[in-house]
Amino acid sequence: MSDDLYTVLGVAKGAQDDEIRRAYRKLAKELHPDVRPDDPAASDRFKRITAAYDILGDAIKRRRYDDGEIDGQGEPVRTYARSGAGWPNGFNGGVNGFRDTGVSDIFSDLFGGRGARGPGLSMRGQDVRYTLEVDFLEAVGGAKKRVSLPDGGTLDLTVPEGVADGQVLRLKGKGTPGLRGGENGDALVEIHVRPHAKFKRIGNDILLEVPITIDEAVLGGKIEVATISGRVSLQIPKGTSSGRIFRLKGKGVRTTTDVTPGDQLVTIRIVMPENVDESLSYFMAEWRQRNRYDPGRD
Repeated sequence: MSDDLYTVLGVAKGAQDDEIRRAYRKLAKELHPDVRPDDPAASDRFKRITAAYDILGDAIKRRRYDDGEIDGQGEPVRTYARSGAGWPNGFNGGVNGFRDTGVSDIFSDLFGGRGARGPGLSMRGQDVRYTLEVDFLEAVGGAKKRVSLPDGGTLDLTVPEGVADGQVLRLKGKGTPGLRGGENGDALVEIHVRPHAKFKRIGNDILLEVPITIDEAVLGGKIEVATISGRVSLQIPKGTSSGRIFRLKGKGVRTTTDVTPGDQLVTIRIVMPENVDESLSYFMAEWRQRNRYDPGRD
C-alpha cells in the first residue's frame, strides 16, 4: 500500500483512537462487499481501509508507522546509507566499507538490529503470505484454525473475535528463518470470510431479514429471531408493515479493538399463506369495502 494510511482512512495524522475507529466503521459500512457485491473498486478500497486500520488501530503498530519503522503494509522499513562516492561501495570510513558511526541504527531493520558488521552480518528472515477461508460465524465469534503450507507443513493460529473479510493477521516469527542468528520473518495470513445464508455484516452490525405471517403483522405478538449468539424473543407490534426494521442492541459483532459490540438490524417481511381460502378472501373483501386506505403509492 503506497498511500499514506491516514489519507486512506480520511483522518488527520494526530487523530485520536476513537476518531480513527469511527472513520473505519463508517467506511466499512459503505464499502463492504455485502453492500456493494458487484463493485470491484469498492472491494479493493475495503481491503485497503481494513489493512490501514489493522495498523492505525493498534497503538504499537501506529507508533512504529509514525516513527517510520514500518511501512503501510506493516513491513519493516529497510534503510541504506549512501555517500557521494557512490552506492553500495562508497560508504565513508569504517570497517569493511560500512560507516563506523551509527551502523546499528542504520541497519537495525535489515540485519535484525544486532549491530554486527562485515561478512558476519545477521539478516532477518522473509515474511510469507497465506490465505485462509473461514465460515461467517467463525469470523464473528473467533476460532482455532490450521493453515496447510505448500511444503506440506501446517500452521496453527487463532482467528480473533470479529475479524473482517480481507483482514491480515500477522504471526510473529512464523516466516522463513533468519540468517546468522537474525530473527525469523513473520507469517501474514489474509482472511476470506464465506457468506452466510441468512446473516450479513455491515461494519460491526448484523443484518437479518425475518418473515412473519399476515396475522402476526395485523395482531402483533412475540416471535423468535436468530442472532449470531443464539435465538432471542422479539415483540412485533400490531400493524407492523414489511420493511420495518427493529434494532437488537449489542447483538452484533464484538471485536478486540471496539469497546462495545455492534447491533443486529432485523428487517420484517410479511409472507402470505400459500393458499388463500374462501373465509380469508371473504373477510378481506368485506374489510376493504369499509376500510379503504392509501398505502402511499404514487
